Amino acid sequence: MTVVLLEALTFGLGRLADAAAEAGRKLVLFTGNRDIYRYELGTLGPDRVEVVDIDTTDIEACEAALRAIPDLAGIINSTDTWALPGAELTARLGLPGPDAAAVRVLRDKGAVRDLLYEHGLTRGRPVPVMVAEELGFPLVVKDSSGTSSRGVWLVRDQAELDRARLEAKETPLKGHLIAEPYFAGPLYSAETVTWQGRTRLLGILSRQLSPEPVRREEAAAFPVAFPEAEYAGLADWIGRVLKAAGHEQGFAHTEFVLTADGPEVVEINIRIGGAMLGEALCRSLGTNVYSAMIAMALGEEPALLTQKIGGGPGIGFVLAYPAAEGVLKGWSGLDRLPGLPGAPEWYPTVSPGDEIRHLTDQRSCTGIVLAEGPTAELALHRALAAAGGITPELDS
Repeated sequence: MTVVLLEALTFGLGRLADAAAEAGRKLVLFTGNRDIYRYELGTLGPDRVEVVDIDTTDIEACEAALRAIPDLAGIINSTDTWALPGAELTARLGLPGPDAAAVRVLRDKGAVRDLLYEHGLTRGRPVPVMVAEELGFPLVVKDSSGTSSRGVWLVRDQAELDRARLEAKETPLKGHLIAEPYFAGPLYSAETVTWQGRTRLLGILSRQLSPEPVRREEAAAFPVAFPEAEYAGLADWIGRVLKAAGHEQGFAHTEFVLTADGPEVVEINIRIGGAMLGEALCRSLGTNVYSAMIAMALGEEPALLTQKIGGGPGIGFVLAYPAAEGVLKGWSGLDRLPGLPGAPEWYPTVSPGDEIRHLTDQRSCTGIVLAEGPTAELALHRALAAAGGITPELDS
């Protein structure tokens, strides 16, 4: 039987192929741009993943192509952009999947914060951007359905708010503009799996950002070692957050700030974490977490919800950005990686000849260095040391 993947994150395709093969299922990728997956497709044989080139923004075309698959058993969507189309397609075809109405709410950051406020799980509500001053400074202006830190402005005074409003007029949005309170403190993300309303916290990822006001993601490490009582409190909290938001099924990657007054949600992403987080989860937890995606697509309870996990290494990874825009020639320093501690590995996100723009968000990332260690902290130190010797080289 066949499981179709409606687009995917940049990395994780190999792990999904392994999970599908273990379950005795054929994996088919529907994509409008196979170049996104060129790194992993280059390492996978054609028998591991079948690729169908199709306009995945055309839901009618996707539905027709799906109906043409005689043994279709399920659909997987692991991205923000295709979360709602994926839910609508599973409903049309009578396949297992999350409720489309719930997904519609979860893809609206303003609607989610309103729900959390009503349940006493956040101290601030969103407001329309035209009255953002009501929140007081600092505040955040964002695209209600944005991804990858695009369409987000940290606003610290009136001048920055005026500038954000002007820039937003020239920025393509997936939703609409909202303004929210800015919560100060270290940023983390809770990595969870939920089945029929039961949520398990798999671990917490640390997030390192660039200095204000850009706040671009620079590095991460998993799993963060919280004291036992604090971790239990966070596990209870994230369960209540996801329940209040209406998340009943699937992975979730919930960004939160640990403020002086407790955790505050930044946003809920109803998918497995991006960049190298899926790989970090597999290695650190000692299991292929992508097997849960296959199981849930088939309407089955994932073993990950209750199985024993852990025992693997800590993982740190660092994103490599260029200092300026231009056309990528390549990277210097990659030859040094084999001699460094932590068995660092290089995962390119672009290729030589690609044009690099948008230096203020993750679109300008050229690759990721991943390293292991006995703890997340030591793994991150090793990843930082390895990444410090790699330089993206560009023609301006």
